[in-house]
Amino acid sequence: MTEKPARKLMRVLDGEAVWPQPIWLMRQAGRYLPEYKKTRATAGGFLAMCYDPDFAVEVTLQPIRRFGFDASILFSDILVVPHALGQEVWFEEGEGPRLTPISTLDDVRRLGEGRDPLEHLAPVIETVRRLRAELPAETTLLGFCGAPWTLASYMIAGRSSPEQAPLRLAAYRDPAFLAALIETLVETSIRYLVAQIDAGADAVQIFESMGTSLPPSMVESVSLGPLRRIVEGVKAARPHAKAIVFVRGGGHLHRLAAAGFADAVGIDWQTDIAEAVARLPAGLASQGNLDPQALVAGGRALEEGIDAILAATRGRPHVFNLGHGIEKDTPIPHVEAMIARVRGS
Repeated sequence: MTEKPARKLMRVLDGEAVWPQPIWLMRQAGRYLPEYKKTRATAGGFLAMCYDPDFAVEVTLQPIRRFGFDASILFSDILVVPHALGQEVWFEEGEGPRLTPISTLDDVRRLGEGRDPLEHLAPVIETVRRLRAELPAETTLLGFCGAPWTLASYMIAGRSSPEQAPLRLAAYRDPAFLAALIETLVETSIRYLVAQIDAGADAVQIFESMGTSLPPSMVESVSLGPLRRIVEGVKAARPHAKAIVFVRGGGHLHRLAAAGFADAVGIDWQTDIAEAVARLPAGLASQGNLDPQALVAGGRALEEGIDAILAATRGRPHVFNLGHGIEKDTPIPHVEAMIARVRGS
């Protein structure tokens, strides 16, 4: 009988109900931290931080030093993958990412032409390598990437778009174009995640942040199918790999769970946690799902949100987290109070 990993989050991914639950937060390295703001002011831009291991390691470690989270997630961005494939990507201050939109099969064929995306992503992989050497031994290191449907939303619209209308329109009008784009993203994502694992990531998370826009008829072909192929491709290359899959949009959660390829499923704040975990297989780990605005509000709203999650998930493998990324105006004392309540439960 093999001994379970000592890292708490990895024990959960192995199906163990750990108490107190391990805790980390999506976007935990970010703008709510004064030390992050100070670092970014000297880094010369968001993408520059992502591609500079010195800056990326520093901001990844900041929330670990301050809060002692049980997991650290690589500081990067999902859009480094389309950037590595040759699509122009930049960030407008106060407005978010911008990309030069793609719209044809010829555009897809040009992605990655004459370049190896993994060479472009080498600084990110170096960041993972350094993090594993610098993190406390008990801290899980998570790598990540964006899901193909989510990445395609940005790549086709050129920015975040309400309800991902340009992507859904492309799926109806030109399914061959979208299928080719998704295939390119699946292949690149497998290679990228394997490289992160080889560099020292204990597990990876795949973000389907645009899952709420999925029409039911497309869930399997453009989301769950590609997600399955990524996870199975990573595990075929590295059988020990563990994968958390976060699909925003609770209507698809149980289709994801039933598909059986994820080691843990992320649950968003719009989903009733008690109903969700009651329908999950007993050995499938879950993660989430505190409303980020409850963390901003603090007080009774925060305490009740935390207690509801702990009550619903006690006795099963669960990682305490938010139901999406932490908000930039989150007070640090509220984060401290949340950690104390979870760990003192």
